[in-house]
Amino acid sequence: MQIAKVCGTVVSTQKEPSLTGVKFLLVQFLDSEGQLLPKYEVAVDSVGAGIDEWVLVSRGSAARQIPGSESRPIDALIVGIIDTVSVESGRLYSKRDQDR
Repeated sequence: MQIAKVCGTVVSTQKEPSLTGVKFLLVQFLDSEGQLLPKYEVAVDSVGAGIDEWVLVSRGSAARQIPGSESRPIDALIVGIIDTVSVESGRLYSKRDQDR
């Protein structure tokens, strides 16, 4: 899994039928210091994440391990909304601080 920040939404009215009703979000991955990396990816949201939230993203075949997703053409799946990230030097991120 990787940590990413939700930075947008993706709307697609024409898509593979198995993706009907699926919510797509644009995510930007983060480095070990919490800095945004230049790479973006479209991920399927399975947990109700929103803009500016930090999330856990499962990629590759692991993204299709969720029941109902086995036959969907998914490469990235948001599987969690992060509350806090702590490292040796202290707290890197707290959702609580972002909500203020």
